[in-house]
Amino acid sequence: MGKGPLSGVRVIELAGIGPGPFAAMLLADLGADVIRVDRASAVKEGETSGGTDFSNRGKRSIAVDLKSDKGREVVLRMVEKADVLIEGFRPGVTERLGIGPDDCLARNPKLVYGRMTGWGQEGPLSHTAGHDVGYIAITGALHAIGRAGGPPQVPMNLLGDFAGGSMYLVVGVLSALLESRTSGRGQVVDAAIVDGTAHLSTFIHGFLRGGLWEDRRGVNMLDTGAPWYDVYETSDGRHMAVGAIEPQFYAEFLRLLGLDEEDLPHQHDRSGWPKLRERFAAVFRTKTRDEWTEIFVPSDACVAPVLSLKEAAEHPFNTARDVFPEMGGHPQPAPAPRFSRTVPETDGVPALPGGQTRDVLEELGFTDAEELLKEGAVAQA
Repeated sequence: MGKGPLSGVRVIELAGIGPGPFAAMLLADLGADVIRVDRASAVKEGETSGGTDFSNRGKRSIAVDLKSDKGREVVLRMVEKADVLIEGFRPGVTERLGIGPDDCLARNPKLVYGRMTGWGQEGPLSHTAGHDVGYIAITGALHAIGRAGGPPQVPMNLLGDFAGGSMYLVVGVLSALLESRTSGRGQVVDAAIVDGTAHLSTFIHGFLRGGLWEDRRGVNMLDTGAPWYDVYETSDGRHMAVGAIEPQFYAEFLRLLGLDEEDLPHQHDRSGWPKLRERFAAVFRTKTRDEWTEIFVPSDACVAPVLSLKEAAEHPFNTARDVFPEMGGHPQPAPAPRFSRTVPETDGVPALPGGQTRDVLEELGFTDAEELLKEGAVAQA
């Protein structure tokens, strides 16, 4: 727990995978007291979410048998002293466990109940399984990513799970929490990855409807169709990223590349794009990535080296801003965004299932903690 802007906010996270835990981590990074409810069996089976599972950093964990009456009651008693609950099960699961929205809001009418799913709480696919790649596929986003003549390219699970999912859950939870402070009433936040991913593409849909975007891959300004918005291989097999859109930046790009604009097709003459791409590619192959970095960075040419994940953590551009500080024995992405006064703090250590069961129960006023442990309603790692 830190001293960030969410200090004083208590979040109950029902353990899951992917976007739900990441959303809870973001809240913890910003100072919220996040208590993760893990399965009691995870402690008995020796499961660990510590080590390098960074999405569990900054949290505390209590292990609970959610299928037992007393375990369910433990969660409901915790809810009474919480501001937010986050869960990422299929629709109807928490209701069957007796800890659904109605159960929890009956105990705490001001609670914000955040639900993270791929397809949403309702709709023809709501009860089917899915993963990031399918969610972004059905929104049209995946179709738009890739080169001309090639297949769609999967952007890891950053676009669906974490951008379309986690970030929208956090925005929804914080919005509902802010509203509850004036209304005195909580509510359910239905965060679906398909909704968030579709919303993320609003800018592109505007271009499409305005006739500025073709519904094909790799032929548009921002999808590698334009030669001045692409990546180019260098002499050492690495790459430079080019995003020289505006005319003044494009002019600087050509100057540092050593090309004369008078000898080239006009920047926005699509018929000349193949020739531009050929010239750019040939020049980039004459130097290494690091040599081009020395030439282009810093400048207003909007060109940057393509770094690997390990390189990014060690690169001077990032170390100067402490983007990947050492936390919990490993370099990790720092909490974001940054604040001038309520600076977040985190030790970066991922919580172990049931690692703080006793501490959490005692802090929340459970006088029967030892009895619950003996009966197996909860477990301590």
